[in-house]
Amino acid sequence: MSALSAERATGTARWSDLVDAVRDAGQYASTAEAEQVARVVLSALGGHVIGDERVDLARALPEEAARLVASRIPLNKPLAAPEFVESVAGRIEGATPATARWHVSSVLSVLPKLVGDELVDRVLARLPSGYALLFGKAELAPAA
Repeated sequence: MSALSAERATGTARWSDLVDAVRDAGQYASTAEAEQVARVVLSALGGHVIGDERVDLARALPEEAARLVASRIPLNKPLAAPEFVESVAGRIEGATPATARWHVSSVLSVLPKLVGDELVDRVLARLPSGYALLFGKAELAPAA
């Protein structure tokens, strides 16, 4: 069981644990770089998650991460996944669309272990298609 999974089970996940998981997932050279990326991505995500999922996500995250999510005013219509990645690229100095996708995935892919698959699936159900891959999950197409 990973440190994040164990802490999720006990409800004791800390900001530093989240940043460490992001650093590992993104193979960042420093904790400071992983922390900056986590702040930008979580803040951007906060504008896209609405309703009960937003409240539940904030409750499930460490306090610092919850503030980043909750501090953003929700958008009327969430961006499509590629536009979301582009918006993150515009917030990280020197980021390209490819590096921004790496950054976004490095942060979002650690959330299922931290907050649980059920909550992430609920969040994904409210977002446009394309976000699942950013969370490290398969994008299942509805049956025709």
